[in-house]
Amino acid sequence: MSDHQAVADNGGATPMPATSGHGLAGLFPGYFALVMATGIVAIAAAQQSIDWLAEGLFGIAFLAYVVLIVLYLARLVRFPRPFVSDLTSHAKGPAFLTIVAGTNVLGSAAVVIEGWWWLGWTLWVVGAALWVVLMYTILAALVLRDPKPAFAQGINGTWFLFTVATASVAVLGALLAPRLASPEGMLFACACAFMLGIVLYLLVVTLVFYRFAFAELRAEQTLPPYWISMGAMAITVLAGSNLLLDRAGSPVLDELAPFVTGMVVLAWATATFWIPLMVIMGVWRHGVRRVPLRYDPQYWAMIFPLGMYSAATFRMNGALSIGFLGAVPEVALVVALAAWALAFVGLLHHLLTGPLARLRDTG
Repeated sequence: MSDHQAVADNGGATPMPATSGHGLAGLFPGYFALVMATGIVAIAAAQQSIDWLAEGLFGIAFLAYVVLIVLYLARLVRFPRPFVSDLTSHAKGPAFLTIVAGTNVLGSAAVVIEGWWWLGWTLWVVGAALWVVLMYTILAALVLRDPKPAFAQGINGTWFLFTVATASVAVLGALLAPRLASPEGMLFACACAFMLGIVLYLLVVTLVFYRFAFAELRAEQTLPPYWISMGAMAITVLAGSNLLLDRAGSPVLDELAPFVTGMVVLAWATATFWIPLMVIMGVWRHGVRRVPLRYDPQYWAMIFPLGMYSAATFRMNGALSIGFLGAVPEVALVVALAAWALAFVGLLHHLLTGPLARLRDTG
């Protein structure tokens, strides 16, 4: 089955999973969600002083980041045509923004867990540059590409990565800003990214909800990336909370603090609102419609929001001095960690029975 046939068969609603056996040529465009999920669960563990877990997960996230960088570059060099085709696709292009978010989440983990400010700064510069290149390449393709797909075939949950990638720049930037002698400019840029992410979310959520309500939705199309609808708001909470904790470093940000506070609460409420609906869709997908539950790289896009909800709620509690939500980050971390462990076992099984097995046989 060809790449384009696979998209057509599932309604074009999602990038083709890496489990399809296409190897490097068909590498899943959103695999950096593995780094996002692992990095944010590591941060959530560090927030709750589970240092051994945070250290171990950070090591896995760092290794995954390096390996994926090599694989993506190798794919670009060896298979430039399918790489560019995916990058400029309505269904697959936004998944590449996991590279931006993964870079910034890893940078945040390096700062929070290891205190490696130099790596945080390096990854923030790389992440910001990638944001510019990938964001405008993908948006230009969505706007200018012709012919365009049907609405239900082009839109999917990865579109929420427009907000996630943008907010990730603000999250790491706000962590780094206090290290500057004059942080006002950095904080202003982060505040702009925070607000732009909210605008992008409003645009995308309108399209996605319309797609849910007025276009046919088969069970195969209720995919894990739709969980990013929750994760996008959760990372917005984290970005806004970081900014509120930095408000003393910028008069402009201090003036904006009431607005930012309102947006943080709004974002947290929206993220919380999505959770029951996503659970219902998952039960309908696997319990009612009997879609098999097997490893797919897209599940990392579900684990990231779970971990982000824990980390963001913890940070919001500190920024807004909320005491009665103290147990929420702990419960969310347990759920995120359990989901991460299941997905990681699935990944190892996939590697041992797939790429590594073929490499052993040919060797």
